[in-house]
Amino acid sequence: MSLLVVGLSHRSAPVSVLERAALHADAQVKLLQDTVGAEPAAEAAVLATCNRIELYADVDKFHAGVAELSTLLAQHSGVGLDELTPYLYVHYEDRAVHHLFSVACGLDSMVVGEGQVLGQIKDSLARAQELHTAGRLLNDLFQQALRVGKRAHSETGIDRAGQSLVTFGLEQLASGTTVQDWALGKKALVIGAGSMSSLAAATLARVGVAEIVIANRTADRAERLAEILNEGASPTDVVARAVPMDSVSDELTRADVVVSCTGATGLVLTAEAVAAGRGLLAQPGAGEVPPRFGAGAAPEVRLPAGSAVEENCPLDLTPVQATPGFSLLGEAAVAGMAASELEQHAAWVDNAPRPQGSVAVVDPVQEADAIAALAATAAVIGRVPERRRPEPVAEIPRPAPSLFLLDLAMPRDIDAAVHRLSGVRLVDIESLAEASADAPMAADVDEVRRIVADEVAAFGAALRAAHITPTVVALRTMAADVVAGEIARLDGRLPGLDDKQRSEITQTVRRVVDKLLHAPTVRVKQLAAEPGGAGYADALRTLFDLDPETVAAVSRAEDSTTDEEGRGSA
Repeated sequence: MSLLVVGLSHRSAPVSVLERAALHADAQVKLLQDTVGAEPAAEAAVLATCNRIELYADVDKFHAGVAELSTLLAQHSGVGLDELTPYLYVHYEDRAVHHLFSVACGLDSMVVGEGQVLGQIKDSLARAQELHTAGRLLNDLFQQALRVGKRAHSETGIDRAGQSLVTFGLEQLASGTTVQDWALGKKALVIGAGSMSSLAAATLARVGVAEIVIANRTADRAERLAEILNEGASPTDVVARAVPMDSVSDELTRADVVVSCTGATGLVLTAEAVAAGRGLLAQPGAGEVPPRFGAGAAPEVRLPAGSAVEENCPLDLTPVQATPGFSLLGEAAVAGMAASELEQHAAWVDNAPRPQGSVAVVDPVQEADAIAALAATAAVIGRVPERRRPEPVAEIPRPAPSLFLLDLAMPRDIDAAVHRLSGVRLVDIESLAEASADAPMAADVDEVRRIVADEVAAFGAALRAAHITPTVVALRTMAADVVAGEIARLDGRLPGLDDKQRSEITQTVRRVVDKLLHAPTVRVKQLAAEPGGAGYADALRTLFDLDPETVAAVSRAEDSTTDEEGRGSA
């Protein structure tokens, strides 16, 4: 059996795809159960964070395992396999171990060096143990990953390379000033009471906000978090209180800062709710259509308010919000589309019905020209890429923000359209990904990479050595049985031996057998620990004609013991 990981992260996929592929708790449970129920996989664990979704499995066939795990990820995420596949990565055996250890150390995080991922790895292991989908391999792997991550943070300065996603997000909101100066005296609303929201609340309290309101669907968790924040607080410290979720709209009228991170599958705060709660207006130019993609793009067109949505697009593509009909003006809608599909849509655009009474609509000829340009791009590179950064446009002066929103949820909690509201500043996972791309790397990163490389080598050697242990145990068990049989036969031939003589003979025979087996078993363990040493177990079984069932029984006993120890230490 071999370790395989299939997944996608902020490094391989745009945030829009990650957001759609996010797995809620029930979907993760079903994915684990279906994975171990599939033929190639014997163990499974899911690592799902705000910027990655990874499925780990112990498989007996590589190609069948990749196909099965990819299909299951697509099935449970709700994103079609054809659309998901270009963004998936695959790691196998030592590369899979290296990947998880790097993740545990924060090397693969959006904010390099952050330590929150250790808690997420621990939760992932606990879930797999609870569902009995983690066996010896994944128990050992995830527990070692936790140790490697803790070692990296204790032995190096990797913490200086980056902060938690919460701290990084608050720095982006502060935009040029220190977080402490920006936060001083502000009133904060935290939506959610999970690990990320709790960290956000604690961070806000530490940097000096005056009040923190916790809103959560489960009232007990919100109240407990508020109690923790209030414990030992002096009259000048932060005041925390809990409110039910239906009070969010009221609290929004008072808050200066809102941090949201829930497990909701839909929006928690819409642009309309924020605008109504704060009495805000859309920024001038908010109704304009974004610039087109590619060569031959038409000039921007202002769309009439209240235009009806066109229907009967042959490709059944979802229109961009507030844009009549399908529009190439939203690049996410066409990312990954083949040239033939774009050309098919171009033909439809030429003859598509247009809203009646519109004073300004998208020109069908211009629309078809834009589609043709996109089709040419798709023909060259295979698909239309989704751009992470829009083309620069003329900046419209905005007033200083009076409401700061930090959305750390995946899928998003806060409507992206709130950035169009006057006096609102929004930072979300997508903008954090863009900002972190230019973040400086600390010198300690190289040291952590060396730690990871050493730990991967040690884990691989231990895993290969452990693979031969059941065979060695079975060999020694067989030798002990032979000794016992010969002593019993000696008793029949020499019944006059006294207890002292029988004991001396027994010890002598055992010492002879132990000395004969010692050097070969020690050496075979050393050889098995080296790369390519997996065949030594088979050679040992063949040379000594060991019963395969005896070896399997030893393996099952060891796995059972490991499972119990793993569940106790996770």
